[in-house]
Amino acid sequence: MPTYIYAITGAGHPLPLDGLHGVGDPPAVLRTVRTDRLAAVVSDAPEGLRAKRRDVMAHQGVLEALMERGATLPMRFGLVGPGDEEVVAALEREADAYGERLAELDGQVEYNLKAGRDEDDLLREIMAESDEIRRLNEQVRARGSHDDRLALGELVAHEVSARHAREAEEVAGRLAGAATRSSSAEPAPQHFLNLSFLVPRAEADAFVEAVRHEAETRGDAYAYTLTGPLPPYSFV
Repeated sequence: MPTYIYAITGAGHPLPLDGLHGVGDPPAVLRTVRTDRLAAVVSDAPEGLRAKRRDVMAHQGVLEALMERGATLPMRFGLVGPGDEEVVAALEREADAYGERLAELDGQVEYNLKAGRDEDDLLREIMAESDEIRRLNEQVRARGSHDDRLALGELVAHEVSARHAREAEEVAGRLAGAATRSSSAEPAPQHFLNLSFLVPRAEADAFVEAVRHEAETRGDAYAYTLTGPLPPYSFV
């Protein structure tokens, strides 16, 4: 039977699974498979599993319980192996790599930061600071040429992209000292930043305060959304 995989830990992890249950309906019974150095928390994989809220929350609950008690490599929802024997073989084959990553993540949590800027505020700034765009905008208003409108749209889009990239780099740089590592992802259209931070659990409050200060410094035209602490998916 296929094996659903929740997480990998060191062999010495206390594995607090009492009271927890796995994915599926009825909920799967959790178990562990082990080598001398590592352990994996698994269950039977239910047929037709989808990302329903009940199952996603069950998966998340297992990860949170494990992370509270020690270093954990969280697997993403839906990861299934052929069977327990194959999971054990993978643990043995990748023991060094998994061990190194567990050591790196020990005592760490993930925070995800998304940031966006009010579009009108950005466009006003661009218009005020770019002589070329301001000139072309006046020309479009006066003549309404199709080619001029296209040229203006291209110039504005390029400037918006450049400023978003610059602001994302600035924010990441200012917060880098409060985190162990960071990992960027493609932001949604309404954001200029989608960045995950690996943060020591003992320093989480200081990191949250650094983000709050950054948001306050930027002002009301910016919207910051901080999510966490999370299992460190982005660093596994």
